[in-house]
Amino acid sequence: MSKASFIDTPTTPNDSFPNRKSNNSLFKFGLETEYIIASSESLDCLSYLDITFEEIENIIDKVEFNDLPGDFSVLEIEAPMKKSSPIIVEGYGLVDKDYNVCDMLPKGIEIRTSVCSSIEECLYVQKELFKRIKKELNKKELDLIALSHHPTLKSFRGPQNKRRYDWWQWAMQVMTTYGPDINVSVPNRLLNDFDLEDFDEMVNYYAPALTALSCASPLFDGQLWDGLSMRTHKRSIVAPAVEYHSDENNRFEFKFFDMTPALYDYEAYFLMVLSLILNKDLKGRADKSTRIYELGQVAKHGLHTPNIMTKLFDFFQHTESTLKKHGFCTNQLARVYQRMRTKETLADEYKKIFYNGPKDLYEYLSQLDESQSRQQLYFSQNL
Repeated sequence: MSKASFIDTPTTPNDSFPNRKSNNSLFKFGLETEYIIASSESLDCLSYLDITFEEIENIIDKVEFNDLPGDFSVLEIEAPMKKSSPIIVEGYGLVDKDYNVCDMLPKGIEIRTSVCSSIEECLYVQKELFKRIKKELNKKELDLIALSHHPTLKSFRGPQNKRRYDWWQWAMQVMTTYGPDINVSVPNRLLNDFDLEDFDEMVNYYAPALTALSCASPLFDGQLWDGLSMRTHKRSIVAPAVEYHSDENNRFEFKFFDMTPALYDYEAYFLMVLSLILNKDLKGRADKSTRIYELGQVAKHGLHTPNIMTKLFDFFQHTESTLKKHGFCTNQLARVYQRMRTKETLADEYKKIFYNGPKDLYEYLSQLDESQSRQQLYFSQNL
């Protein structure tokens, strides 16, 4: 397939909604998303300087979730929270002399879906949890913002809360960044020839290109940054692109995407990481240093980064056929192809909105964009 024909051809419709008994029912999906807390009236983004852990925990405690599908039992209690919940306070742990977390300086809220049987089910749970915590926050004149770097808080310093110096430094670094973790568990039968070292090298090669499709944090210190992803700029040197948990039903946890308010983006991100795992035609390999360098370039230049488009054409060459073989609908990849055609990222769109006024942008980022999301179909057919 030529580059021109690939980029100009929309995805073809799949066989409607995948059957719950098809091959992909053996996969498991989970989504973790971090949000900035804002004033609901002004939409000014808040931080630990403005709100306490206890205030946020009291709001979270009012959210019901036991009626939602999926398995919530795997979600552990996150200290210093008092009970298990899919919604937690995210922030900087304050510790006692034995490094046990006893309090927290909050940076925002994290929503963790249940472990779900399909992408559609996972996105439905994400939607419901978002709406429920947003409703409770609104009662306290607060709101959520889906942005991958705090727009006004440049950096953070706190007392040492980790025994290891490097872990402490990292804990301070992530106090200003927000992102999703895309979790996929894969059946054993599909991992018979899995080689973790080779997989890491493959992710090193393709992760910068896939990250470019999600760049969405162009604000820093209250202004537009001259790049496209401040989160990637800060995280790329230290943060892993993926973690593999063989003891948790072969769970792959992908960490390189930026936040988005759109459910259809998350569906596309799930499809892309599934292709990383399942596509045997991906031949690119790179070392960690190359990934770090390219992510630094992507953070600044997005889809205009040299060689990134070549990697994307290579990646998507067999993605749809691979996913369809396992029963996945690929329609939402059309959104990704549109970004490839225009070379415009979410950050480019955010900058245009920001020029009209920061509040316009924050208003958009405070809403959950459900347009053309297949989780709506899931809700109507499966619940």
